[in-house]
Amino acid sequence: MKKNQSVNLLQGPIFKSLSLLAIPIMATYFIQMAYNLVDMLWIGYLGSGAVASIGVSGNFMYLANGLVNMPKVGSQALVGQSLGAQNKKETRAYIQAAFQSAIFFAVVYGIIIILFQKSLIQLFNLTDPTIIQDAQNYLWITCGFVLFSFVNQIFTGILTAAGHSKSTFIATTTGLVLNLILDPILIFVFDLKVVGAALATIIAQFIVTLVFLYDARNLEIFNEFQLLSKPEKNHIAKILKIGFPTSVQSMLFTCISMYIARLISAFGAISVAVQKVGSQIESISWMAADGFSASINAFTSQNYGAKNYTRVNKGYKTGMLVVSLWGFLTTCILIFLPGSIFSCFIHETNILPYGIDYLRILGYSQLFMCVEIATQGAFNGLGKTLPPSIVSIVFTSARIPMAILFSHYLGVNGVWWAISISSMIKGIVLVTWFIFYSKRRLIA
Repeated sequence: MKKNQSVNLLQGPIFKSLSLLAIPIMATYFIQMAYNLVDMLWIGYLGSGAVASIGVSGNFMYLANGLVNMPKVGSQALVGQSLGAQNKKETRAYIQAAFQSAIFFAVVYGIIIILFQKSLIQLFNLTDPTIIQDAQNYLWITCGFVLFSFVNQIFTGILTAAGHSKSTFIATTTGLVLNLILDPILIFVFDLKVVGAALATIIAQFIVTLVFLYDARNLEIFNEFQLLSKPEKNHIAKILKIGFPTSVQSMLFTCISMYIARLISAFGAISVAVQKVGSQIESISWMAADGFSASINAFTSQNYGAKNYTRVNKGYKTGMLVVSLWGFLTTCILIFLPGSIFSCFIHETNILPYGIDYLRILGYSQLFMCVEIATQGAFNGLGKTLPPSIVSIVFTSARIPMAILFSHYLGVNGVWWAISISSMIKGIVLVTWFIFYSKRRLIA
């Protein structure tokens, strides 16, 4: 594929189109996972206090990601649909509205974080003055300058919708590599410690923004783009309406995950360690599904905009076949080879049985989780974000009472079963919903 040439999603073999778009996205996720592991390694050298301070302040970054999902998800669907309809004027209008909305949210969120950083950190009842100060510093730097992260995510969504996932891979990978280089230099050489980690993140995000801007010069969809022109309320409203359910879903998921983490911590350090390592192993499954979900999203939105309804259905079926095979494979691996996999990361024999239980229990839900993620991409591509958000919010929230009840009888394994069973239910319900929706609204 030539530089800046998009994947043709409206014509040609469906599997090839989906794969060409999905592979760079999945590669980006895997690089991100590798970066997270190395980043925590550097932070770990500063001690548990530094890890705790970044962990606490990092929760507000998760909330910020939920907020930017509003313009990102909405614009990704509408830009894809307008591209499919070959309406260049609408495409540019939605791109403009997406960036204007994201920048507004970033500025407001950043100001709130800077003004109330102390009060926000106090919510976690920390007692060590050093940890509190480190948490505040990391918070106001990373979230106070969240503008670059928001802009980068809008670029990612729009470029993916346009079939330019290779561009997002290059830009994001550039930032991740730069961050890996800056982390040890700013943390240890300049002795900035936690502040150095925060600055490395912001500098890398800024460079990613510059890479996106450079690349955008050669893309037709950004021609005549005027960021400072008068906001068009109609286009902004449409974007935010579509993205709002996903935004709420993402932020609630963060809050629920934080509560589940508290339940797990009550069972001791071994359970916390098992969950941290196990979730990293499990991420191999959902990252691949997420890549195909983004690909299905773009494919669906463009063909829906072009009124290629038969191709929309064929694209969903093809994508579902791929993620189902992947989900089935990961299910088999986690159920039948949990010990071999977990022992690669933690070698203590007393922890291994707990790790085996985690992987085996979560293994049963991998197929269902993969098809849920892929189906969410299809719904989002149609601009119908409410169904996947309802399913996710209802059944992810159900994890809390399920975890409390099951753990009373099964210990920490009850928490794992609550997560696994809720994932199974979400997959079944959402796929069923999409099948009925597509039969009523689309030409089968």
